Amino acid sequence: MSKSRLDPKRFSKILVGVDDSPDAQLAFRFAMNRAKQDNAELDIVSILEQDDINVYQALNKNYIRDKRNDLEKHLQGYRKIAEEFGIRKVETYTAEGDAGETIVKDVIPHVEPDLLVIGSSSRSGVARYFGSQASYMAKYSPVSVLVIR
Repeated sequence: MSKSRLDPKRFSKILVGVDDSPDAQLAFRFAMNRAKQDNAELDIVSILEQDDINVYQALNKNYIRDKRNDLEKHLQGYRKIAEEFGIRKVETYTAEGDAGETIVKDVIPHVEPDLLVIGSSSRSGVARYFGSQASYMAKYSPVSVLVIR
């Protein structure tokens, strides 16, 4: 077998999904390390999940706007950490909906990463009880998925 066939795969664009769960924090650290190692772009996404919002909050436009603004500020903290770590190109994205489905159907086609890094469990939404977000993304993602535990 030739040496070139044994070289590890390098990624040029890594997408990492973050929330405040311990697994997502591990996924973020892994993604930073891999992005630095591969000199790759790091794209960070967080989803405003509708399961976390009750009907009264959903009808309040200020509530949704404030939640979205808080999420964007939180992502800027992740961006700062990644840039201080030495990653040259860092982008952040927010979206709304079911995390797994939104990342697979909306975020990945828009961002076009070649690797998705996610934590194995979520901190919010009904899916935290079933672990279905990570399994959904692993099953339906059009790109390689690395699930961190």
